[in-house]
Amino acid sequence: MVRLKRAYVDPEPGDGTRVLVDRLWPRGLRKDAAHFDEWLKGVAPSDELRQWYGHRPEAFDEFRERYRHELAEPDRAAAVEQLRTLAAAGPLTLLTATKQAEISQAAVLVDLLNHG
Repeated sequence: MVRLKRAYVDPEPGDGTRVLVDRLWPRGLRKDAAHFDEWLKGVAPSDELRQWYGHRPEAFDEFRERYRHELAEPDRAAAVEQLRTLAAAGPLTLLTATKQAEISQAAVLVDLLNHG
């Protein structure tokens, strides 16, 4: 089972491998205070898609569709496979700096990894 948390939350024992899936570094988070095992920028949405979306709740369904389409591109597909490999090895927690994590690219990834 893949979980979702904000990047600012301290790790818990059940988190397993913690992977930051944002393209941009979390604002206000010091590198020495970051608690994650890997930063996988390659799985993040394109800048164009991210800027179009702007975390508008009413655009989330369309964002999810467009993002899943982007995830089929070779570089992003390889990053998704890397996440699948990590999830198969044990607990995996995806991290995002987004305030509304439930409507973020990380939420789309969690759904994809947990349900296909």
